[in-house]
Amino acid sequence: MAGKRTARRVLAGGVALAAAGWALREVPAELGVRPLASGPDRVARMRQSPQFRDGAFVNPMPEQTTLIGRPPVSLLGELAKDKEQRRPGGLIPLRVPPSEPPPADGLRVVWYGHASTLVEIEGKRVLFDPVWSKRPSPSQLVGPKRHHPVPLELGELPEIDAIAISHDHYDHLDLATVRSLTRTQRAPFLVPLGIGAHLERWGVPAYRIIELDWEEEAEVAGLRIIATAARHFSGRTFTRNDTLWGSWVVAGASKRVFYAGDSGYFSGYKGIGAQHGPFDLTLMPIGAYSPAWPDIHMNPEEAVNAHLDLGGRLLLPVHWATFTLALHPWAEPVDRLWREAKARDVKIVVPRPGEAVDTSAAQAVEGWWELLT
Repeated sequence: MAGKRTARRVLAGGVALAAAGWALREVPAELGVRPLASGPDRVARMRQSPQFRDGAFVNPMPEQTTLIGRPPVSLLGELAKDKEQRRPGGLIPLRVPPSEPPPADGLRVVWYGHASTLVEIEGKRVLFDPVWSKRPSPSQLVGPKRHHPVPLELGELPEIDAIAISHDHYDHLDLATVRSLTRTQRAPFLVPLGIGAHLERWGVPAYRIIELDWEEEAEVAGLRIIATAARHFSGRTFTRNDTLWGSWVVAGASKRVFYAGDSGYFSGYKGIGAQHGPFDLTLMPIGAYSPAWPDIHMNPEEAVNAHLDLGGRLLLPVHWATFTLALHPWAEPVDRLWREAKARDVKIVVPRPGEAVDTSAAQAVEGWWELLT
């Protein structure tokens, strides 16, 4: 009998090790590649960029943040406290996105959670920072879990015209999602300089990759898509800033959208607004802020400041609700945003994941998250 129990334990241990090995098999690919070793044409473009100095990309306003490498022990201790406050108190309500074609001359938006957002502008569709994996991590065994499912499967997405990536962090650039979109869609990937090296490693054909520096643009499906500045950093390993980060402007014949990606607040928003705005819609990050990294993630009040600098008409908050990436309570970002928007007469909309918003008839904020706190 003892021999049988030992055999079962050995078998169970072997199965667990095999499962772990299977789950970790993609880690080398997840880490991406070093763009400076990915080919002379890409390297030449990177070195010519005004944002590239001394072997790395830099911000126009230097960040003072030191917490972009290994987190200090004190932060790890704080993460272990008050966990219940950093997650919703119930099931986040989801909506089924519409399946009908987008309005030919309008502007509609669907937020899928975190930063993943579909903009339907003048009959065309642009998908921003799609992440469908359960964890934004190099391994699905570790890292923050989703607080809600994605409202629809990747294979259920409508035909996309362009896929825009803001930077290479795991919660914005996801290997499994990129591979699936490469198989199921025909849209090009628009990315900041250097990120094309990751995509090529993951099987995206070179003809579907458009790499841009800040203030460079491409015309896709009749839309002008312009790479613009952000105040952030990059890196999928402890090597930092070997790819560029950025924000995006999508301009149709009459509608304009700004997607901020990840960024601290900086004076560049006024320049983007003056040159490319005003904007019918801004998609602004409001979560994962901290006094420990004030220069690379905005807080909600700064998101309102940036929206006004940009000349935005309607603000839709992103980068909250889906993953716990900072110490603040789960609903604090949207509570602070709503309070600041009312105080400054800024129009916002806070959809549930999967809920479509027609920007010409955006509904009043309902406060649905308050039932989960």
